[in-house]
Amino acid sequence: MAEKIERQKQKEQDRFERRKNFDAVESNFTDEQASMEASRCLSCKNARCKTGCPVQIDIPSFIKEIKENNLQKAGDIIRESSMLPSVCGRVCPQEKQCEGNCILGLKGQSVAIGALERYVGDNTNAKAPVIKPNGKKVAIVGSGCAGMSAAADLRSAGFEVSIFEALHEFGGVLRYGIPPFRLPRNVLDREIKSLEAMGVKFFKNVIVGKSITIKQLQDEGYSAIFICSGAGLPKMMNIPGENLNGVYSANEFLTRVNLMHAQSPDTPTPLKIGKTTAIIGGGNVAMDAARTAVRVGYEHVYVFYRRTEKELPARLEEIRHAKEEGVDFQFLRAPVEIIGQDGWVKSMKFEIMELGEPDASGRQKPVGTGKFIDIELDSVIVSLGTGPNPIIQRSAKNDQLDLETDNKGYIVINDKGETSISQIYAGGDVAPLGPSTAINAMGAGKRAAKTIIEALS
Repeated sequence: MAEKIERQKQKEQDRFERRKNFDAVESNFTDEQASMEASRCLSCKNARCKTGCPVQIDIPSFIKEIKENNLQKAGDIIRESSMLPSVCGRVCPQEKQCEGNCILGLKGQSVAIGALERYVGDNTNAKAPVIKPNGKKVAIVGSGCAGMSAAADLRSAGFEVSIFEALHEFGGVLRYGIPPFRLPRNVLDREIKSLEAMGVKFFKNVIVGKSITIKQLQDEGYSAIFICSGAGLPKMMNIPGENLNGVYSANEFLTRVNLMHAQSPDTPTPLKIGKTTAIIGGGNVAMDAARTAVRVGYEHVYVFYRRTEKELPARLEEIRHAKEEGVDFQFLRAPVEIIGQDGWVKSMKFEIMELGEPDASGRQKPVGTGKFIDIELDSVIVSLGTGPNPIIQRSAKNDQLDLETDNKGYIVINDKGETSISQIYAGGDVAPLGPSTAINAMGAGKRAAKTIIEALS
């Protein structure tokens, strides 16, 4: 029976209408759809979907509770492993993780695990655990996925938990990086409030390394410190013309729109919106930047990628949505130079590429053909990844704390999240042990919390 029912599809905003707003593109399953989709699950004993989940959510069990109309029980099962079901159901790359391992996907369509998780998260509440205070304090640097995940586990274990956020709103990359049409702000706010209800303390506008140092946190009685400040330092192309007005990193562009509403002329720091922009890169952040550029008013939005569509690393759903919204994908194009006029971007030169032998990643390496094209543009948005901001690392060095980093500036940790300094831990994008995704960051937070609990119990 499970294989006879087609995979349910969430209702989506009209592709022309959604170009004009930042509202959620997809709606939740209806109760009927959720029930039908849950009925497709085979309840495998050796569940490959659970193995594919970085935080090991008991997927067959929570889907079973949906089948039996025990929605709150389904939510309780998910939250044993993940305190952010509404977030992860929306932003995780399920096709590469849980759904990518679903047995139904071998011959047909996998169960829509992400949509079911989102449905459960949106329709149930987190139960406040009974907390027995243990008298010890833990400081968490960063309020993103890793920080919130660690905070939930540490608070449940009885620790007094304080989260320090550098920006003026909480949520880390979930707030400043992911646009509201993918992750509505009321959803993120609800997840944060559930942590506050547990007694987790949040402090904003605190730059650890500037406002307060790691050493000062130690002196204030924090028994452990978990650094999960992300990787907000953009990687640029290092080509001529990159210092022209109208060139942005994707981080800057998305932060200015998501946090500062820079698309509005009334904002103190408005963006200069032109007719045509180019996004350089092919990951999820590039798709977010492209789809945001459409919404803030660019008439023509390009995505330039040096390989073919087959190699695009972004989620298939995000690529599909970008195409539906009119984004123009240009493949086998490598940036060479940005050409300016009166200090502003005027056009960009690209080399036409072809694919050669596989590189270290296993993908075919793009090779230049010696042929070039010029494209007229008003702005360029660079989305080639990020590196760690060195503020905390420099501050630790100034305090004569031997915080070990690698040659790229990432904090070195072991598989438990321990750094080179006793009782200081790290995880997420500032100390990556795997791909940069929300669920992997959550896994890092849970791993560090477990280590801290064992060390301090």
